[in-house]
Amino acid sequence: MGDNQRRRQAILEIWQAAIDAVEGRLSVIKAITDDDDFEPDLIIAVGKAAQAMAEGALEKFPRCPALIVTKYGHSDLTLKARDSVEIIESGHPIPDEQSLAAGRALLERVAAMPADSRLLLLVSGGASALAEALPDGMSLKDLKQMTEEMIATGKTIGQINARRKETSLIKDGKLIEVFPGAEVRVYAISDVEGDAIGTIGSGIGDPHRTPERARARIVASNSIAREQAARRARELDLDVRRNDESLYGDVFELAEKIGEEIRDFRTGVYILGGEPTVILPDQPGRGGRNQSLALALAEHIAGRDDISILVAGTDGTDGPTDAAGGLVSGDTWNAADDAHGALERADAGSFLDRAGSLFTTGPTNTNVMDLVIAVVD
Repeated sequence: MGDNQRRRQAILEIWQAAIDAVEGRLSVIKAITDDDDFEPDLIIAVGKAAQAMAEGALEKFPRCPALIVTKYGHSDLTLKARDSVEIIESGHPIPDEQSLAAGRALLERVAAMPADSRLLLLVSGGASALAEALPDGMSLKDLKQMTEEMIATGKTIGQINARRKETSLIKDGKLIEVFPGAEVRVYAISDVEGDAIGTIGSGIGDPHRTPERARARIVASNSIAREQAARRARELDLDVRRNDESLYGDVFELAEKIGEEIRDFRTGVYILGGEPTVILPDQPGRGGRNQSLALALAEHIAGRDDISILVAGTDGTDGPTDAAGGLVSGDTWNAADDAHGALERADAGSFLDRAGSLFTTGPTNTNVMDLVIAVVD
């Protein structure tokens, strides 16, 4: 096995260990086991990992009715066949008509619950766009325009979700507030810096409005994923030189910073977590923040035969594409034409595809921001 292929295989194993540690179904099963005194009358799951999270809950409570709201293509026939399960698929990262239908369904189901009932609310990243209820005077067109503008101008997820909470009728704890029942438990997979429940899904699971009958816990996070990634790296007899959540800021500024550090990288594994931002041109091409960062880093390792780098979203998607990111090495930068132009056009995905460096996983059943995994010989 060649050095590049060996490094690639090690990266894939480390990546998979990270994903397995924060997979939605197992994370929920563990949380339910810990909370063995709670049995819900309704399960609601919202987000890109909603299907897997609901599967975990229904494995424990198979007769409980459930409402699942997730991204197009992120559900399967396993739960659709159950009479007691309703699934709504909607738009992400830009909300659509189905997002509004999902928001209405959430409000109606929660508000109609009996006074002595219990609600289990499962939340993962993507919930902000996938379900929404708007106040009078605000249209879907207004919501789309606001979302597109914030994404295009490189706003952080915290900034985007703070803005969404101002106009939403279900975010910032407002969905839980209309619940007339006795108790709410919220299990959340964190896709935000600091794992703040008020930021995840724009606070759709935030219990701050009704603390006397609602409480929330984080069941999966970037730190958990990185911890297991590091463990797998050590099992592969690789030295873990760095493991931290520092992947914040503009992708090109991060590429310069990480690129300058690469020359001092010693043999081993470097694991970074977080969620960069990217400012898009008027007519962006194919790609997302992870594909852009991967290609930008490829320039810094061009010609080197001792390093490979994966940059990927843990949810298996990057921007409005079906790729998770890019897996680059020393020969990626010169493997296709016009790399600089691809970065300027926000078309890194097209370049990486031509170079054979696009990283595609499909839905991963989790969402704990992004990972950079670099292996140096």
